Amino acid sequence: MKYPSLDSLRTWGALWALAILGPFVASVQADLGPKQPNIIFILTDDLGWGDLGVFYQNSRTEDKRHFTPELDRFAAQGMQLRQHYCPAPVCAPSRASLLSGRHQGHEPIRNSQFDKALADSHTLATTLKTAGYRTAAVGKYGLQGGVKHVYDLDSWTAYPTKRGFDEFFGYVMHIDGHLQYPAHEWPIGNNEMHQTKKHVYHNDRELHADLELCYTTDLFTAFAKNWIVEHKDANPEQPFFLYLAHSTPHAALQVPTGPYPKGGGLDGGVQWLGKPGKMINTAEGEIDSWIHPDYAGKNWSDVEKRFATMVRRIDSTIGDLVKTLQDLGIDENTLIVFSSDNGPHSESYIKDVNYDPDSFDSFGPFNGIKRDTLEGGIRMPTLARWPSEIPVGSISDRKSQFHDWMPTFVEAAGLAAPALSDGVSLLPSLSGKGKAQDSTVYIEYTQNQRTPNYAEFEERFRGRQRKEMQVVFVDGYKGLRYNIKSHTDDFEIYDLRNDPHESKDLNGSSEYFVELQQRMKDRVLQLRRPNPTAKRPYDGELVPGIDAKAYDSKVSWSVYEGEFPWVPQTVGLKPVKEGSSKAVDLKVRTRKNDVVIEYKGFVKVAESGNYEFTVDSDTGAILRLHDAVVVDNESVLDGERATSGEILLEAGVHPYTLTYQRGSEGKPRLEFGYEKL
Repeated sequence: MKYPSLDSLRTWGALWALAILGPFVASVQADLGPKQPNIIFILTDDLGWGDLGVFYQNSRTEDKRHFTPELDRFAAQGMQLRQHYCPAPVCAPSRASLLSGRHQGHEPIRNSQFDKALADSHTLATTLKTAGYRTAAVGKYGLQGGVKHVYDLDSWTAYPTKRGFDEFFGYVMHIDGHLQYPAHEWPIGNNEMHQTKKHVYHNDRELHADLELCYTTDLFTAFAKNWIVEHKDANPEQPFFLYLAHSTPHAALQVPTGPYPKGGGLDGGVQWLGKPGKMINTAEGEIDSWIHPDYAGKNWSDVEKRFATMVRRIDSTIGDLVKTLQDLGIDENTLIVFSSDNGPHSESYIKDVNYDPDSFDSFGPFNGIKRDTLEGGIRMPTLARWPSEIPVGSISDRKSQFHDWMPTFVEAAGLAAPALSDGVSLLPSLSGKGKAQDSTVYIEYTQNQRTPNYAEFEERFRGRQRKEMQVVFVDGYKGLRYNIKSHTDDFEIYDLRNDPHESKDLNGSSEYFVELQQRMKDRVLQLRRPNPTAKRPYDGELVPGIDAKAYDSKVSWSVYEGEFPWVPQTVGLKPVKEGSSKAVDLKVRTRKNDVVIEYKGFVKVAESGNYEFTVDSDTGAILRLHDAVVVDNESVLDGERATSGEILLEAGVHPYTLTYQRGSEGKPRLEFGYEKL
């Protein structure tokens, strides 16, 4: 099958935006003001890049295509992020990296570690709460910890309200998110887990018995709308952060009870009623019974109609939510991001019935699906809308990844992002103001199945064994490894700008790509840390150094003044003093309290081996060698802050960055050193 080029899709998307907006909409000119924006992050479950009309469906010539008119309008009113990546091609690590602001080389939740506790460190919610926001998580969570499949609030050490969210409503356990009617059994499910009722929590209360006829897409949207309205009534000047994580269009492929209510906003759309047995206004009729009329008469399979209806339902909620913001008069200063956690799924959870995403080419013009690190599994359908700041109808082809949202949101809230985050702020890209930084896009993941045998995929990818996979970008080129046996295995190298279908492996095709191969192998070792719960075949490799000519025995430093709530990233901050010294020394600070010092230097190791670095301070410090976090002397885990970390280093020169934060309590103290073990 011949696919349209990305350039043609990009042009189609821009024209579609103009067609929707018409000639009467002027581009936004307002400068970023001091008022903090409200922030909403909408995360869908298993929605593919190709499932958005404006990204792909609208350009398809086949009869079998579905529509997303509200999302198309949303895109026309903001920006399409056409090369935005998830952290891993499955939900748990993807959501964990989103919330923690750390890529999969640092985030402790990796692979398919469903229900593992999100670390007690910075999250989107804790950082924005510190900035003065009211915070809520609505929908699917799955990062609570505790014993698998045991419902016990006390053992859920990472329950949302313990990770910075003021309020939570939704599914706690991963498996509960597999059904869309929590109060009802579903006899046609393909196993017991997909046939039984599911638990829904509102803060410390379980209430699935009150949710008769409630379809989750409607339920979560209605609760979210009501939460926004109640918050703005009670605290109209306080900004809010809403994390709205839908459990659809992930299987089970269940459909609503009836059509989406007309109107949207305060007086229309889905409405929260709050009455047991009638929690929302669409809780009526028969469960799993309604197919959208645009698809009901099509000569499609039942599961295809179900999937298209589920996507359309999400689409309807977007228009409803935007109308709510407009009715409240807060639309102009609300940043909404829409995305998905990974590529499209190939499941129905209906007994003896399969569903495949090649029905609608949900993977777009790419190869791969959920659990693949080919583009179809990791490139996300991402949109951003902020009427006072993001130019209408804009398109970004810059590479970015989920961990970039923490610095983005925190900067929008008026603070410097935590140094522990691996991300960069996307505000310059979104607004078109200022200089954009390059994102670090990195993925590591393992899964024992194979890439599907779809005709749309390159023949050499069909049925390909996955196992250990890895992705890194260097010089704009994508490095990709499947079924990694050792670190000597080469990366396939792709020029996605000219070859989005990953059809031509450039590895070894010229002297440049031979050299790039080595830099990719070096880069992945320099930006990650091994995790004992997710062992990799390259964990035991020595981290390579840099060109010895770069070595300088002096330590450069920059001093920043301010009351920082955490060890901050210093990008965008203006130093009050800069210089160099023979060693890391607190005497360079400009005042005793409320100061940050960032030291940059090199360690020169004569022998390869395992080295222990020590960092201890009065308030907190972060040590990175190359881009790998070796010591996090800020986060308090089990009542203590780490003061050391080990790393395997190749003999040679290794750059480090040590960022130290000094508060106002106790005596200033910073200790730094290293030794070979």
